[in-house]
Amino acid sequence: MWEEAGGSVTLLCLTASSGVPLFCRSRGGLAKPQLPFSVIGSLNGVHMFGSNLDVLLTAACTENTRVMWKVFHNSITLIVLSSDEGTSDFSLGRLLENIFNAMVLILGLEELVNARNIERLKKDLKACYKLIDSFLEPGKCSADLTQCMECAVTPSRAVLQECLEAFASAAESRFGCLLVGGRVLCATEQWWQLAAQEAMLLVWLVQSLPPHASRDLPVYLPHGSPTLVKPFWQPLLDLLKASAGAPLQCLPPGIVLAPEILGLLLINQDQRKSLFTVHPHGSWTEGSEMSLKDRLRALRSFYASAISLYFPSEKPEENTAPFQEDFQAGFSHSPQHCYVVYATHKAYAIHGKRHQLFLLMKPDVPTFALRSLATCTLQALTVEDSAL
Repeated sequence: MWEEAGGSVTLLCLTASSGVPLFCRSRGGLAKPQLPFSVIGSLNGVHMFGSNLDVLLTAACTENTRVMWKVFHNSITLIVLSSDEGTSDFSLGRLLENIFNAMVLILGLEELVNARNIERLKKDLKACYKLIDSFLEPGKCSADLTQCMECAVTPSRAVLQECLEAFASAAESRFGCLLVGGRVLCATEQWWQLAAQEAMLLVWLVQSLPPHASRDLPVYLPHGSPTLVKPFWQPLLDLLKASAGAPLQCLPPGIVLAPEILGLLLINQDQRKSLFTVHPHGSWTEGSEMSLKDRLRALRSFYASAISLYFPSEKPEENTAPFQEDFQAGFSHSPQHCYVVYATHKAYAIHGKRHQLFLLMKPDVPTFALRSLATCTLQALTVEDSAL
């Protein structure tokens, strides 16, 4: 199986009806070396063969590579191959959903579903490459997995919110948000009414673009004109620079977490907002041997495992087998807590009616104390005046 040293991710896009390759991307851009056509044909052929026999092939794995297939609107087939450590069917499934929705965001669903000229479609899809490639890079946040908007807090939020509301009104748009480092500082009320996946894609799109003072980029979602930027934001230029240059704070003011916590992901399931950090005490590696990369991988992997195995929050698609361990099927109740223990860390999750909390903790925390520590942390983060 094709792979690169240190792990690789390769994405194939083909027409569902004829299996014509539309593009092949890998981490870092165009696949190098390019996958042989025989390999592409075999990967698509085994899926089409099963489909003709009414057998749905969704995923397979070898000793070091995991493969997933997914067909969208009976028109586009996406295939992903990953040799990344800790990858799962859940995370690959989310990746394929994000890739297809990124294509829709740029080109529109009609262009993808009813394409009549394959060569023209191939050319048009090049406009999506930068956004697609950004999803293939190693995860540095949680939004692509959770489909939530990661938030940050600032003491100047009220002033920025007032200016944003005025700017959005003058631009005749109901939707607007202010971003710093990919996190939402403030947004209009209507912005929060967007489907969480759409809002996540817009934020991701902005992050994937080179920096500009202003940009008018049409997408298949409402958008405003950038010609009104200066009169509204010029008076707050110093405040905006200070907000952009200051260290990002994802925790509400006054919240001090237990020193044993290495990282956290808090999700408001009603509003589809989230807080995510792997340096909760202001330092990436304070009091732990785990590096930034290891913390990111561990927390993302724990979230994917917990959601797919124990806390399914979405109804499975038709003809898709749910992911679950054997023992889970033997219980009638829905789990509300789970934890894992590794040599380098421990992790604990709480699935509440409104909030979900996923914690990464030092390995020397006693296992019997995990539940109490997680419960106290959730209570502290979800008080009435907190960000979530």
